[in-house]
Amino acid sequence: MNALRMLPVDMDAGTIVVVVLGIVAVGCLGALLAFAVTRSKVEEARGRADSATADLASREEAAREQRAVQDLILASMQEGVLLLDPELGTAFANAALERHLGSRPASVSQLFPLDLREAVREVAESSAPITVEVERSAPSRWLRVTAAPAGDGSVLVVVTDITDARRIESVRRDFVANASHELKTPAASIQAAAETLRSVVDDDPEAVTRFATQLEREALRLSRIVADLLDLSRLESGSELSERVRLDALVREEAERYEDQAREANVRLTVQAPTPATVRGAARDLSLLARNLIDNAIRYTRPGGVVDIRVEKSRDEVELTVSDSGVGIPVRDLPRVFERFYRVDRARSRETGGTGLGLSIVRHVAENHGGSVSVTSELGAGSTFVVRLPTASTPGAD
Repeated sequence: MNALRMLPVDMDAGTIVVVVLGIVAVGCLGALLAFAVTRSKVEEARGRADSATADLASREEAAREQRAVQDLILASMQEGVLLLDPELGTAFANAALERHLGSRPASVSQLFPLDLREAVREVAESSAPITVEVERSAPSRWLRVTAAPAGDGSVLVVVTDITDARRIESVRRDFVANASHELKTPAASIQAAAETLRSVVDDDPEAVTRFATQLEREALRLSRIVADLLDLSRLESGSELSERVRLDALVREEAERYEDQAREANVRLTVQAPTPATVRGAARDLSLLARNLIDNAIRYTRPGGVVDIRVEKSRDEVELTVSDSGVGIPVRDLPRVFERFYRVDRARSRETGGTGLGLSIVRHVAENHGGSVSVTSELGAGSTFVVRLPTASTPGAD
């Protein structure tokens, strides 16, 4: 309106209309420009908001994926993982922890065994890491527990099952102790015989032969123990399965080597191997297997008894059976006869020159060739050992 008052009074109506329309157009243009600027700012703000939303969603998705990966890793771990909050309540426990402990504890008060609970409380109070080994019963398992502060009063507990490791360590200790004892006995006998021989060589010449024989016997026994230990050590690294071995021919050859020993013991030795039977493996190790089974059977068969050896072939496996009519094995001892240095009758074993390692060697050879060995026995009636090996044409033999 102010713009209209400024117009000259004598201006005609047409001019006034034109001027008014111009003013209106300018105003509309200004409004349009202002709207455009405002809209641009709104679109820019909306774009920033959309970008921030997308970025937040991307971050959330990345966090979810990272959490999923962490959960997968923790769930697939063999070690049990337990995170306790500052109040010593359970904040996280993976599946392995439940397997090791038998349940998922809701708090430290539900942790068993008690030694584990006390270790966690000690870490919470002292803020110093601690490692303990505890035994859990039903079934009996040994666990190594490491507890450490995780910040803000939380405690992280890692549980590892060490049952197998302790068993292996126990076997190793027993083996060392048994080997030392077995080696010590003939060594002491050799020393005693040598000292006695030196003292009687002048005063009692007739005793020289007796003590020399004892020296030879104990030296031979010592040599057998060392040889068997070396064979066991080699077999524990596996066997080379690169040869095609005629097991029937190999067993016949090994049996022939023991004919003199069987004859001296008044034991009849028979071999039945009517069909060619080929396996893939190491001829040296398979000879060792047959040798130990035949030797063992002869040693534990009474005079007048029989040792029967059979090699039979089926479509998928070759079966070597060594039966004797000997003293037999008590039922309680059957599960342990393949252990190193285990003897059913220690006195008879030493009397016959056995080392206590032969059947352990047999088991190692059979397993290295993808096979197995089993035994059945009746006390006073004899024993039967059966070795099953895959034939050379079956996949398990390669």
